Amino acid sequence: MKALYLTAIGETELREIEKPIPGPDEVLLKISHVGFCGGDLNGFKGLFELQEYPNILGHEVGGTIVDKGSEVPSTVSIGTNATIYPYLNCGKCIACRKGRINACQDNKTMGVRRPGAMTEFITIHWKYLYTSQKLSLPELALVEPLTVGFHAAARGRVDASDIVAVMGCGMVGLGAIAAAVNRGANVIAIDIDESKLAIAQKIGATHTINSAKQNLHNVLENITSGDGPDVNIEAVGSPLTYQTAVEEVAYTGRVVCIGYAKHAVTFNTGLFVRKEIEILGSRNCTTEFPEVISYLEQGTFPVDDVISKTVDIQDAGTALADWAADATGITKIMVSFNTI
Repeated sequence: MKALYLTAIGETELREIEKPIPGPDEVLLKISHVGFCGGDLNGFKGLFELQEYPNILGHEVGGTIVDKGSEVPSTVSIGTNATIYPYLNCGKCIACRKGRINACQDNKTMGVRRPGAMTEFITIHWKYLYTSQKLSLPELALVEPLTVGFHAAARGRVDASDIVAVMGCGMVGLGAIAAAVNRGANVIAIDIDESKLAIAQKIGATHTINSAKQNLHNVLENITSGDGPDVNIEAVGSPLTYQTAVEEVAYTGRVVCIGYAKHAVTFNTGLFVRKEIEILGSRNCTTEFPEVISYLEQGTFPVDDVISKTVDIQDAGTALADWAADATGITKIMVSFNTI
């Protein structure tokens, strides 16, 4: 069967590998769709510090259970469509001992530090499955990236009393917008790509700001009556947006950091003290899969707008290289295995 490997920085290769056989507590999942994520893009560009090479990419999955082991419960049925929880924690480090397994010091995400799902079939422990009778297979492949944004909103304790600014309207940022809107907050979407801002508006953002064309500080001041947002969610991963998130947040506000900044960031630390702000890291997700599936089943999320293009596995490496060369207008690239 075919599998897409990231073999080195800037290099992919489509290889033939053996079809796996499920163990006693595993299912065999026939892969239909896998999404490229920002981590895949940064791994390709050599900007993701956790990426290991060579590795099969992919952890945003929509697939169908086609076989199962002898110890898999009868409630897990062959023919059911599912997505997967793609993280593996050690169970021993301090984060795991505290129950914060998403922040495991030795976390092994599929496609990053262990083989991923961008292949025709995978085996996985049945406990890592999340199913839906309503969602399509491409929709199931959107669940995992959305959970990252939903977790960020949870970390920021977003509620209906908050004005929330989300910096970056890529897939994770859109997930944070969806989560904040779902929690009743007044949401400001910030990006430099008009097409992504249009999607944010469809999700429910009350305001959109193109920071390349508008004075971000002045517009935020006007929207918030001079206070600044209660919560700023950084979903870009650049020194500028990290600095801006701290500078623009309200006094006693919360800054939630998702993006990996590729270079060192310099802060005026006096702002931390004078504003008495909270700066919160947000990594992966914890219990958000059912919440996101329930949200998507409402049918309000603009799936067709978010999926920028769908390519066959034979063209996936080229699509990733093209995305690295020019990300304009690209929110989510889906890789389909349905033509093999």
